[in-house]
Amino acid sequence: RLDTLSGLHYLDCVIKEVMRLFTPISGGYRTVLQTFELDGFQIPKGWSVMYSIRDTHDTAPVFKDVNVFDPDRFGQARSEDKDGRFHYLPFGGGVRTCLGKHLAKLFLKVLAGARGVGWPGGSRFELATRTFPRITLVPVLHPVDGLSVKFFGLDSNQNKILPETEAMLSATV
Repeated sequence: RLDTLSGLHYLDCVIKEVMRLFTPISGGYRTVLQTFELDGFQIPKGWSVMYSIRDTHDTAPVFKDVNVFDPDRFGQARSEDKDGRFHYLPFGGGVRTCLGKHLAKLFLKVLAGARGVGWPGGSRFELATRTFPRITLVPVLHPVDGLSVKFFGLDSNQNKILPETEAMLSATV
């Protein structure tokens, strides 16, 4: 039900906040097309430069309390991501914006919200370990030793694990 997913505006805000804090990639490289000055340094045409998405999200003046998880910053009342062209760019920016960004957001919406938006049945997932995995940022954000997760099928009416699917869906991946 794509129309239902499109109407989950607060879930959009939550996903944007997760992407602000945990970008899928750390940054990008570009070739300087025209010599320019940045903080008193001249950057010549032809140089390769790297921009950091994580640092941009941490230092952008439009985001208040950058270390706080606050999905409301993306709500209509505040719209902190709209205050500048390149302050929020979890999928890069400009003509080289990631082509898969809409698909990635759709996957996140389905994973986070499918249970509560009218799909029959649903699922629940949880970490298969007692501790949160160690995370590394290079080359992309990922768990150091993989991520063990258990998936459970749910009864849409009673929110109980369905016995016939429990063995299949609770396997660690």
